[in-house]
Amino acid sequence: MVTRKRFKAVGALAASALLLAVSACSQGSSTKQPESGGQSSGPANIKIAYQQWGPGTTMKTFLGGVKAEYEAANPGSTVEILPIVASENDYYTKLQLMMRSPNTAPDVVYEDTFLINSDITAGYLRPLDEYISKWDQWSQFEDTAKGAAKALDGKTYGVPDGTDTRALWYNKQIFAKAGLPTDWQPKTWDDVLSAARTIKAKVPGVTPFNMYSGKPMGEASAMQGFEMLLYGTKDTLYNSEQQKWVVGSQGFKDSLNFVKTVFSEGIGPSPKQALDPNMGSKVGTELLPEGKLGIALDGSWIYGNWQKTGAKPWPQWTEVMGQTAMPTQDGGGKGKVSLSGGWTWAIPAKSKNPDAAWNLIKTLQTQKNAAKYATDGAQIAVRKDVAADEGYKSSSKSTQFFTDLVSVTVYRPAYAEYPKVSNEIITAMEAVMTGQSSVDEAAKNYDEAVEGIVGKDKTTSGQ
Repeated sequence: MVTRKRFKAVGALAASALLLAVSACSQGSSTKQPESGGQSSGPANIKIAYQQWGPGTTMKTFLGGVKAEYEAANPGSTVEILPIVASENDYYTKLQLMMRSPNTAPDVVYEDTFLINSDITAGYLRPLDEYISKWDQWSQFEDTAKGAAKALDGKTYGVPDGTDTRALWYNKQIFAKAGLPTDWQPKTWDDVLSAARTIKAKVPGVTPFNMYSGKPMGEASAMQGFEMLLYGTKDTLYNSEQQKWVVGSQGFKDSLNFVKTVFSEGIGPSPKQALDPNMGSKVGTELLPEGKLGIALDGSWIYGNWQKTGAKPWPQWTEVMGQTAMPTQDGGGKGKVSLSGGWTWAIPAKSKNPDAAWNLIKTLQTQKNAAKYATDGAQIAVRKDVAADEGYKSSSKSTQFFTDLVSVTVYRPAYAEYPKVSNEIITAMEAVMTGQSSVDEAAKNYDEAVEGIVGKDKTTSGQ
């Protein structure tokens, strides 16, 4: 999830924006629209598509409640929930195929913010500014979240449902067996690798460290794995001042070297395990709760698996699992790093019921429903009134830790070229982790691929 996903960091924390306004409002009706979404211009069958990933049922349960609420407020209308059972990258592909035709396009889709610009370029999404301008709840959304759903054309294409951050989860019981401190605070990459080596030596039968790598895990590999390393160096993926993509950077090579070390020393999963498309699900529902993994570089949302409504209820997790920030390479800069992403509710350009779709989005994002999903789905809230809600703030002991990481979080360069660049990152990681290429070869191939994607004139050298 991204693998889940998700201001996917507090994606943390850059999240998303909005969708379309009510038909009655757009027609100048004086009828007051209730907060739940209001009456549409007539009964409609609204299709909403989302990713069903792993055994979790949080989103399914949430959408079932929203469906009942919407249908009760709009007699004669129906909400058809379309789960797309797929890994993250396969979900993106299947959703894009659906959005290409008015015959298959859903009316509301769960859209990852990093795809917004590329999907706009492909003509898949509808701008929501007309609706947002008439929605009195838009002011409740944090500006950073709004920005994540705004495209390069200045228009907003999605309403964010939450954000996230990323850090290191570690099993205190395994650390105690290994003689490591249970209040672990690594300051450099070497500290992380050293802890993993100690676990390998002293706690047999346990995978010391997991970071996502390789093509099957898709964007989770690029964002939760590689970019959590790269942004801890002096280099980045994209130079915002020059508006160019960075190639030939030492930070890129150093990050690949970290990946190589993890897999060549056997302090991570085997390449076969890492290339399992279900690895993200297994980390949250098997490896961590069953005490088979020492350290996981993962997202703020992962504890959602362990709640009563999660895929693997685990009441003891609050005592067993610790969280600590991912350090920068040598402890420099801010000393720690996080990435944030986010998902939004968007309306496809070829939706047959955009006004009704907007009404449904408003129902999805009432304060009550937003608070419920942020709590049950282990999300960092993007609505101010939800963030201030006492029930939300006390829902998990991890909430404050991951929220505080927003101060150091980084966002992906979500330009139209990013998905292709991301794929090249994943290709380089897989080549190194499997031993098919040296670090220098993989970095060189990446540089050439990026130049081919964006044009050599749109690249610049790293530090």
